[in-house]
Amino acid sequence: MRVTKDCFVEDTYFHIYNHTVENLLLFREDADYLNCLNRFKKKVSTYPASVFSYCLMPIHYHFFIRQDSEKPIYRIFNDVFAGYVQYYNRKYERKGVLFQNPLQHRILENNDYALKLSLYIHHNPIKAGLINSPEEWKYSNYLEATNKRNSILFSNDILNNNDISLEEYEKLMNEYKKSEIEKEIDEYLN
Repeated sequence: MRVTKDCFVEDTYFHIYNHTVENLLLFREDADYLNCLNRFKKKVSTYPASVFSYCLMPIHYHFFIRQDSEKPIYRIFNDVFAGYVQYYNRKYERKGVLFQNPLQHRILENNDYALKLSLYIHHNPIKAGLINSPEEWKYSNYLEATNKRNSILFSNDILNNNDISLEEYEKLMNEYKKSEIEKEIDEYLN
């Protein structure tokens, strides 16, 4: 999807994601994940946004986010990943692009999918076979969603809007039925 300025308006919910070229590792070590997250934290204060769920994966990323001002949030990602690509290329002595597409995004027009999208994003490392439990993945905000870690990169508005407590979210994640939710989200997003 082409990023256009006119679709990035205040109070709009987005699923923002991207994938590397040729399955190149986007994050090779802990320092890479942390570098990216630190860049993101700095930019979120400049371009106000509410982060409901995110997950950095070895070859892609997902963010479920709401734009909270007139400042378009695609600029967060442009700035973060432009800087990250420079860091990455310098560190790993390479040149060129890291991502197979420009910034990918979908507007979440149906609030019924908000909770399911968060579960889907937090389930990504399990789906990829990297971990057995979402608590094991340090590079998502699942621990914030279950009140086990604090960060500015988590807003519980989606949970509150669905009358879901942090404890209930953890229970939903434990009962996550991949075949049902994942299929439904895939159909909605495609």
